[in-house]
Amino acid sequence: MSKCRPHYHSPKKEEYAHIKFDLDADLTSLFNWNTKQLFVWVTAKYPSRVASEPPSQAIIWDAIISSESQKKPSTPFTLYSYLTTPTKPSLKARRPSKSKQAVELPSGLVRLKNSKPKYQITDISGQLSGTSNVTLQIGWNVQPWVGALTWTMAEESSWARWRGIKGGASEAFDMPSLKVKGVNQEVVKGSGKPEKAAEASPIVK
Repeated sequence: MSKCRPHYHSPKKEEYAHIKFDLDADLTSLFNWNTKQLFVWVTAKYPSRVASEPPSQAIIWDAIISSESQKKPSTPFTLYSYLTTPTKPSLKARRPSKSKQAVELPSGLVRLKNSKPKYQITDISGQLSGTSNVTLQIGWNVQPWVGALTWTMAEESSWARWRGIKGGASEAFDMPSLKVKGVNQEVVKGSGKPEKAAEASPIVK
């Protein structure tokens, strides 16, 4: 948690939350011959300060996962290069560097451990500290080569060969509190123990 001005001319400070998370998702079943790419996001959902209003939601992370055909698109130029006699790569090019030997997961598999958020979040009231019953939820949008977009479906719903998401939500947790230490200075108030990262482990079949 941190507290600062949203912009230089703002007379009031607002609280911002930086939520680290774990994500283990298998979205491979969403890819087929007509899938161009998949847009995935993680949303922080928490109760509004007014009981009659719906829960507040804010995206903390998102990513675009390209299909295998999108990663290596086939064009007339690639066909021409395939038919022509390829040149032998140099010895240096055939030796992969140690820095580039990262494991590449198949399209649809997401493995994140204690990942930093892409976006910090705040509330319209400017207060987030002490907020309870916060959960992280994953969502997706299938973008096909041809046809309509398909959005996240509930667990019991289905459309054609696709089934609704299973899991996809973390256990509820509480935001830490802020305590004033000095003039124009705020620090995080905690119990001295590190906060456990919220986990979301969706499985889509």
